[in-house]
Amino acid sequence: MYTNPVLNADWSDPDVVRVGDDFYLTASSFGRAPGLPLLHSRDLVDWTLVGHALERLEPAGEFTGPRHDCGVWAPSLRHHDDRFWIFWGDPDQGILQVNAPEIRGPWTRPHLVKAGKGLIDPCPLWDDDTGEAYLVHAWAKSRSGVKNRLTGHRMHPDGTELLDDGKVVVDGDRIPGWFTLEGPKLYRHDGWFWILAPAGGVETGWQGAFRSRGFFGPYEERIVLEQKDTDVNGPHQGGWVRTPSGEDWFLHFQQRGAYGRVVHLQPMRWGPDGWPVLGADGAPVAVHRRPGLPPQPPAAPATDDDFPGGRFGRQWSWTANPQDGWATQHSGDGLKLACVRSADAHDLRRLPSVLTQRLPGTPSAVEVELRLDSREPGARAGLTVLGDAFGWIGLQRGTDGAAHVVHRFAEAVAERERDADHTRLAPEGRVRLRIEIGAGARCRFLYDVGDGPRASGPVFAATPWRWVGALLGLFALAPAGQGHAGAATFSQFRISAL
Repeated sequence: MYTNPVLNADWSDPDVVRVGDDFYLTASSFGRAPGLPLLHSRDLVDWTLVGHALERLEPAGEFTGPRHDCGVWAPSLRHHDDRFWIFWGDPDQGILQVNAPEIRGPWTRPHLVKAGKGLIDPCPLWDDDTGEAYLVHAWAKSRSGVKNRLTGHRMHPDGTELLDDGKVVVDGDRIPGWFTLEGPKLYRHDGWFWILAPAGGVETGWQGAFRSRGFFGPYEERIVLEQKDTDVNGPHQGGWVRTPSGEDWFLHFQQRGAYGRVVHLQPMRWGPDGWPVLGADGAPVAVHRRPGLPPQPPAAPATDDDFPGGRFGRQWSWTANPQDGWATQHSGDGLKLACVRSADAHDLRRLPSVLTQRLPGTPSAVEVELRLDSREPGARAGLTVLGDAFGWIGLQRGTDGAAHVVHRFAEAVAERERDADHTRLAPEGRVRLRIEIGAGARCRFLYDVGDGPRASGPVFAATPWRWVGALLGLFALAPAGQGHAGAATFSQFRISAL
């Protein structure tokens, strides 16, 4: 048996493909770099992170600072002509794609397939029967003034351009009760064109299925997955995959506030009327028989890191395109982050040099060792829970030359941080930091300067960004000024269950 969610963290807008005996998944990464995470599984339940398809966001000049609700939206992952393909929509640029001969790359640089504002959630289809290629996409009203409709195009078989101006293939405004239709995934099955697409919004929506004998329609529709009497709100937006033995499965997300969009696995079958049936007769399952695939050892995307040689693992991303010199490689263990000078040091939400990973979806303790090597007055480094509101705990160099434990926070509406507790002296410039994340993403901050752990400040309730769950982050900063401001060293990063 397995228990949902199978990926209990913010792997937003998942899409999945099978190649041979291997399953691969990608997800939205918005404004973080590297982007387009790539996950691998042999059983659809146990997943590992094997890389990223997008090293930097382009155009690079647009992502020198954090843009948490921009960048990579809702990618589609496909395998065609012995290559992996990922298409995604950047709501401010248009539809882009990258491709590679192997999942680990090398991936091409982003290619703009269609320019335009508000073009999102694209999905290609190569029709092996006819040799034709198609693409369907949705619309972001914030950029285009249009939403709740899906537009279809013929596509050049090499995936580089669209061959027509497009036609609305599904208009959600014409379907009673439907709104915010988006996230389409395009398939061929049993002589039909199928579009699996969510509607109703991320927190309360449902999964729809559409079918037509011709790509441009007309399409029939049906709701095939919804919350019903379960506690899985808004179960929708994901991808269908078939195992080598012919079993069908559907991976989708559930919006969980500060935890972001966690990923569920639903059984799928085709009913006698030819329509897909997801979950338990259209309701999401909490526990279910595992797919009929060879047993695999338990696995999950990595979280812990010893930073060997000063390098950080695949689980980390910067909050914008990185610059040289932020992290220094060396001969030992530990992450050496330069104290980046910034006029925005009072607000971590504005900083591109925060190294982040996803907040775990279960009660957890996060720990890391920190040494502040900088002698610069005002230099600081720490461990943060970062969203529309943020809290952090760490060390700051005082004007007296001493290192002090500081704990600060900012509400979502605040323009700068303020103290969450009184400062304490860290005699050796070292501290062990700990954040205990309980139910409801309520965070308790602790520190240990050598005389045992001590709690600091009140409980902080983590908050998401607009489309992104809260992030764990490591950072090193200094006030604006001239010259190198020193560095901080992090070691033994650990996440453990509470």
